[in-house]
Order: sequence, then structure tokens, then C-alpha cells
Amino acid sequence: MNPTTIELELTTMAHGGAALGRHAGRVIFVPGAIPGETVRAEIVEDKGRFAHARLLDTLIPSPDRVTPRCPHVPQCGGCQWQHIAYSRQLALKAAVVRDQLSRIGGITNPPVHPTLPAPSPWGYRNRITLSVSPQGQLGFQRAASHDIVPIETCPIADPRLMALYADLDLNLPGLVRLTLMAGSDPDDLLLAFETEQDEPPALQVDIPVSCVHLVGGPDAIPVNLVGRNHVTHRVAGHTYRASAGRFFQVNTAVAGMLVERVLDWLAPSPTDTLLDAYCGVGLFTLPLAARAALVIAIELDPGATEDLILNLGPADNVEVIEGLVEAALPDWVEPLHGMVVDPPRQGLDVAVIDALVAAGPPRIVYVSCDPATLARDVKRLARGGYRLDAAQPVDMFPQTFHVETVALLTR
Repeated sequence: MNPTTIELELTTMAHGGAALGRHAGRVIFVPGAIPGETVRAEIVEDKGRFAHARLLDTLIPSPDRVTPRCPHVPQCGGCQWQHIAYSRQLALKAAVVRDQLSRIGGITNPPVHPTLPAPSPWGYRNRITLSVSPQGQLGFQRAASHDIVPIETCPIADPRLMALYADLDLNLPGLVRLTLMAGSDPDDLLLAFETEQDEPPALQVDIPVSCVHLVGGPDAIPVNLVGRNHVTHRVAGHTYRASAGRFFQVNTAVAGMLVERVLDWLAPSPTDTLLDAYCGVGLFTLPLAARAALVIAIELDPGATEDLILNLGPADNVEVIEGLVEAALPDWVEPLHGMVVDPPRQGLDVAVIDALVAAGPPRIVYVSCDPATLARDVKRLARGGYRLDAAQPVDMFPQTFHVETVALLTR
């Protein structure tokens, strides 16, 4: 089929970051555009009832259109919304969450609060991962592609990581990926190398940075090469060790906002027994343990569990369970007064929802990084007797379409 050029007015922002409009009775998705704009676009993928198009010209631009800071927009694809003023980004994210809860979750007039802004919409990422191109250049993997886009700068990365990146002089045959991490202390920096083989790379280090070699695939073990194998984050009055290869929220300041919202909505008391599912290195476990009688913390990743135990220190009111939530939770017979779940992007398995409903806590706080799977799971929990009382979008990922949402469900 020959490419088709069309003109259309865009009305809505879709989950996934593209603006959409209608042309000849079907929906057209246009990345790089803003609702309210009239554009000229070229159809690049025709799906029948809908199509994907490439933005050619903005005929009537939005007043919220701004010039991206990054020279790698749009080639990189990691920051889909740098062309949108930050205040409008926040409004669009709340609208997307509201739309998903309505269309997928089946909730009429969902109780979505305005998006909480990040303290800084730039320089916030405490971790970036670079891949190696066939030409040996470091860069970001292009969205929905295996292509590597060489980069010179990244304005959403912590400036310390960009300074470290500028100082690198690497010649490592077999290097596949390189992760740069920054902790809360100014000099807490780490490089994590992933190579084709499990043989450690030969390094000569003349800058103050820890280096580790990640070996063993998805559940990679960080092997110390220079210095420590972890960085340390301070969030909401608690200190967290996060080893290379383990998950921790990429925006440390906004992670503190998540903790505050979870504590506010769970409202733990000194007699409560709480569950923290998918607890990772303990972002929510530590503050909950400081207020509750007992916290059951469930985590599948052995490396994260190891960090969690170290992060707990002398706390003796946390029971750590390493394994699947759906396997561990049915064995717990004591009453639960509340729980927080922070699953990966794919959301909750049906078996997990069945276990949560069977456990029957009065309150569930669901921390989600994907509005679509959140909406699906809220609908499933509603069948089990839970009601969505509030959804709070939090801007963990400024300049991108991604949005973190904290949802309160009550039985």
C-alpha cells in the first residue's frame, strides 16, 4: 500500500504517548503531536479500524508545544513528551489514567486526583543503561527497535551520570551493556558491566567510581571489580542499599512521594499486620515496619531479598518470604489489616488477585507503573468485593508518557 498523507485534528492523548484523532471514520495515532493540534501526517501502518501515522507538519500548533532540550529527540525515543510543556504533561497523564480506569476498568467517573509533579522534571534519573552498537558506540536502544542510538547527553539523567559518561574511555571487547548508577551521596557512583562472556573485563580506573561485573543473566549477580557492588539511596528518612542489577525507583525524590502516599492511605497503627508484596529492596517495607506491629515482605528476586535483609538492620518485626506472591500468600493465616502491592509493568496475575481477595484486608494500596494493567486489575478486584476510592498519578518519569499511579481500594 502506498503511503497516505492526511490532515486531521487531534483530540486525545492515548496511553502509549501518541495523540489521536479520527479520519474517514477510523482512529489515527500520531506520535510527537499534542491534543488540540491540527497536523499533516503520513500513514505508516494501516490496521483497518485504526492506523499509525508519522507527523509531517504541525499546521495549527498547541500553545503547549515547546522545543525539546535533548539533541537526540526524536531519534532516541526514550522521551516521548519533551515537546510538551511540563504543566500539560501532568494534565495529560491524569487524563490517561482516568481514561484507562473508565474504558478498561469499567468505572464511571473514576476518582483520579491531579498528577503530583516531580520536584525536578530534568536530571532526575539515578540510573541509565547504555547498549553497544555494532560499531562499538555506546547509546540507548531505540524504542520498539534493536537499533542503538549513540548519545552525547541525556538531560533527564542525573548530571553526575553524564559527567561520569563524559569521563569514560572504554575499549572492552564483548561489552553488551553498561549501567551507570548514582546514589544519594555526591560521590556514590557505580558502573555495572554486562559482557558476552562471564569473564570479568580488564579495567584501569583512574576516576572515583565503583565497578561491578553482572553475571548470570536475568538474575544477575554483581561481582565486585572496584569498590562496592551497590549504591545507597536515602528516601523519606530511611536508607536503602540497592545492588547493581536490582530494581529501585529511578527517581529518588518521587520515590519519597510514593512512600508518603502509601503511609497516608494505609494509615498503619502499632497493632497492625501488613503485607508488602513485590517489596524489592524494601522501599515500603522499612517505613511500614516503623509504624506497624508486623510486616510480611514478599519478593521473588534473591538479590533484592538479600538487600532487603541488610536494609532492615535490627528491625525484628518483618517476616521476609522469598518467592511468588501467589504461592506465599495462601499459607498466611493471620488477619491482615492492609497491604501494598507494587508489581512489575504486567500487573497482577489472576492467581495473585485470587489470593489477595481470599486474604481480604480492609485496604489495598496498589502502586502501578502502567495505567492499563492497573485498570484491568482494579476491575478484577472489584469482582472480589473491592472498590476504588482514589487514584493518585505521580510523575515518576517526566518528559515521557510513563506515569506511576497509587490507587486505594477498600473492601
